[in-house]
Amino acid sequence: MNNKLNMRTFLNKIVVILMFVGLGMVSCSDFLKEDPRGRLTEDKAFTSKDDLNGSLYALNRQVLMATKGFINFTPWMQGDDLSTHPASNKAPMREFDIMTVSDENTQLTLSTGSWYWLWKVIKAANFCINWGDNALDLGATEDEVNFVKRQAYYWRAYAYFYLVRVWGPVPMVLDDDADLNAEVSKVSEIFDLIVADLKEAEKLPENYKDSPWAMNGINVAVSKGAAQASLAYVYLYMAGWPLEYGANYYKLAADKALEVIDASENGTYYYKLYDEYRLIHSRQENWSNKEVLLAVYYSSITGTGDDSQSARGCINDVHDVSGGGYNDACGDIYFYCLFPEGDRKEWTYAPVTYNDATDISLPWWSAELNDNVRSPYSRKSAFTSWNYTDEYDHYKSFRSQSNGWSLQAHQVIRLAEVYCWYAEAVGRQGLVNARAVELLNRVRNRANGSASATRDIYSAGMSANELAEAAYNEHGWEIALWYWGSIAPRYSDMQRMNRVKDHYNRRRDDQLQDRKYIIPGSGGVELRELFGPVEPWTDEKMFVTYPSRDKEQMPNIANVDKLNLIK
Repeated sequence: MNNKLNMRTFLNKIVVILMFVGLGMVSCSDFLKEDPRGRLTEDKAFTSKDDLNGSLYALNRQVLMATKGFINFTPWMQGDDLSTHPASNKAPMREFDIMTVSDENTQLTLSTGSWYWLWKVIKAANFCINWGDNALDLGATEDEVNFVKRQAYYWRAYAYFYLVRVWGPVPMVLDDDADLNAEVSKVSEIFDLIVADLKEAEKLPENYKDSPWAMNGINVAVSKGAAQASLAYVYLYMAGWPLEYGANYYKLAADKALEVIDASENGTYYYKLYDEYRLIHSRQENWSNKEVLLAVYYSSITGTGDDSQSARGCINDVHDVSGGGYNDACGDIYFYCLFPEGDRKEWTYAPVTYNDATDISLPWWSAELNDNVRSPYSRKSAFTSWNYTDEYDHYKSFRSQSNGWSLQAHQVIRLAEVYCWYAEAVGRQGLVNARAVELLNRVRNRANGSASATRDIYSAGMSANELAEAAYNEHGWEIALWYWGSIAPRYSDMQRMNRVKDHYNRRRDDQLQDRKYIIPGSGGVELRELFGPVEPWTDEKMFVTYPSRDKEQMPNIANVDKLNLIK
């Protein structure tokens, strides 16, 4: 079937989401005060079988809004692949970038921010989990109820995995009777919940055939493979900082990742790597991407705007001096300089900066540009609007290709990432095996522009530490500058390996010493980062502060010593 027609069928079915948007709140504290029933039902029970799917559509709506735009993922700016656009209105984002986040930061309180929407996802998921069984008395089958509940278990785990990495100890909200005196749970307790939820989600089907849960031969809903891959990364994270569970959890991570890899290679799952890196974030493959294990899909049914179902995509960081791109984030220059040359780098970073005042496109480091835009930018996020058909062209203006809203699927997990996680987990155990090396070479050879094994750079003779570090780096390059929805952005890798402090101190030294970097391929151009931290490092920076208004209303989170609430 034609992709456009198939997608339209999918969107027509999913539009019912808009009927169930009444799960509103403005913060964690408001969630704890509010009756979690929302407007879906008034008596804590479904009134018809249709309410079962209605609760799932409401959850999907919250997921869509929680992954919609860059503002949802501002905390990932703490990673070494990202930095801030210098405009003055980016100050709240810059606080994350330099790791000096105030509890008054608007990214913690705005209705488009991450904290806000993660709690809405948890709220909607809890409703599905706690009340789904009521539909059994209304004609729903056990399989139908389990499907809805297991989708909810996955997205609750996703939301808590985000929260616990960024904020550390948080309230564990599981039912409808939470209160403002709720205690925060230890990080280890939150991870126990995440693992339990993902194990429930693992019971989901391997593949879907019918819309709206499948389209163009790919899964739209969470599937078994997506849950397995997520659990593999959660185990990998738990092995490192802050829990530091070590070798046993690296083995759990490797075993779980291998389940996904084996099922992909024996045909149980359809997942496979593209031969060309450029296709991963292309419009061409957007709605039929078989490298993606899970993504969030957007529609144009309600047009554009923050309340629509369009993705707030290329409005964020298209490198366009015309001003149409509304740049929020850019790439870190140091990370760019270390990035291996090849197809992957070419399709990670925008090739030029367009200036419609002169109708000229220039390399981002060109001295003909103002210093405040001389930074590398993401190519992955550049996407034409839903009413355009071509791939984004960086040699043309933003305004000629987009109004800032798109249908770009926000990718959560790719198979190449699972390859990297498996190889790293093997190496962190002190082991090397041919499978891990071969999978890592697949990733690197594709990055170099050829799938040929004759170009292998990793050998079976490498040490376990070399394997682990190579996989860690390959994943960082694979996922670089992609932050919308990703379950494992670069910052998350840096956290679990306890390397955030090193990154912070390097950037601080850059600022204090006015250090410049020679840009590869520029003919010797030297540039410095525009921003960086200046305060001395403290370990408390590993977790972001709670929003001030939540601390005012919830006494138990007002003065939490987070580093003493790990295990």
